[in-house]
This record gives sequence, structure tokens and C-alpha cells, in this order.
Amino acid sequence: MTGLQIHRQEEAAGRITLRLEGTLDGRTAQELRNSLQALGQSEVVLDFAHLREFKDSAVGILTHGLKDGAVQLRGLATHHERMFRYFGVLSSPTTHRAYYTPEDILSV
Repeated sequence: MTGLQIHRQEEAAGRITLRLEGTLDGRTAQELRNSLQALGQSEVVLDFAHLREFKDSAVGILTHGLKDGAVQLRGLATHHERMFRYFGVLSSPTTHRAYYTPEDILSV
């Protein structure tokens, strides 16, 4: 079983990017959540683009506390972006949307 590797990159103005590699499942999502809590109120970017496997169960675990902090999500597949949205957590805003989705209509 592969684990999750978290690569921390500090950027200008105190922003921290956590680039995730490996497998994100229930167990590793809890580890990531603990890491996010340890960062406190820092501005954090979670980069999911390099994950090999992303289990749906991880979304429910990660969403606890994400709404409260200054966390941006980057590199999500459409499926996982939608799942985060179901939990009330939005990924980085898109600049242009050419069409609507059923979730947009139903969430109003």
C-alpha cells in the first residue's frame, strides 16, 4: 500500500503550498487534515494534481475545517471538485464558465 507524500513549499507573502503525491484515502486524509490544523490560519494551497489515487472517502474527511480556514484547492478532477462542492467547499473560482451544471441550478 502506498502512502501520501506531502511536499511543502513556502511562497511569498506567507502562502504555503502542499503538493500531494501518492494515494489519498481515509487514513491519509486524516494525516493531511492534522497537517492543515497544525498550520493554523496560514494561507494554504492544496495541490491535488500529482495524486495517483484519490478515494472518494477522503473528501468527507478533508472538508471538516476547510470552510473555516484560508485553504485553496488546485488540480482537482471534475468529479472531486463536484464532491467538494457537495460538502460546501469550493475550489479556486473559474474565470469563465460556458454552461451551467445541474448542481448550479439545484443549489440555489
